[in-house]
Amino acid sequence: MNEPIPPHDSPDQLMRAIDDQVAHIWMVRTFLKHSDEAAEDEELASVHRDLYDFMLALGPAWDRGDAAEYVKLARKKLRRLQRATELFLEIQPEISGHMNFRMAAHSLKLAVQRIVELLNPSASN
Repeated sequence: MNEPIPPHDSPDQLMRAIDDQVAHIWMVRTFLKHSDEAAEDEELASVHRDLYDFMLALGPAWDRGDAAEYVKLARKKLRRLQRATELFLEIQPEISGHMNFRMAAHSLKLAVQRIVELLNPSASN
């Protein structure tokens, strides 16, 4: 069970907490993108593209330090991130049972769950 989400005193703190999870998503995306399996499987390639789309949307707001816009965009793109995660969790056993893929799926699931909790703290109670 995850720790309860502490209240964030400012949008900036919320942005930083979300971005901490985005760092994990970045690593999963990089692993998937450079895997031989992604070159051979269109669904897997779509997962890493959708993860990138989420992060790409947030980048300019992060660069400007615009926490309100960052959070707004994270909420807007959240469903696509969740769908990509669900797809990866579904296809991962078919793609590869290797520990690297299993841990990537687990890491992505945890990071996205945390982002959902951060964006919707009432949903996690």
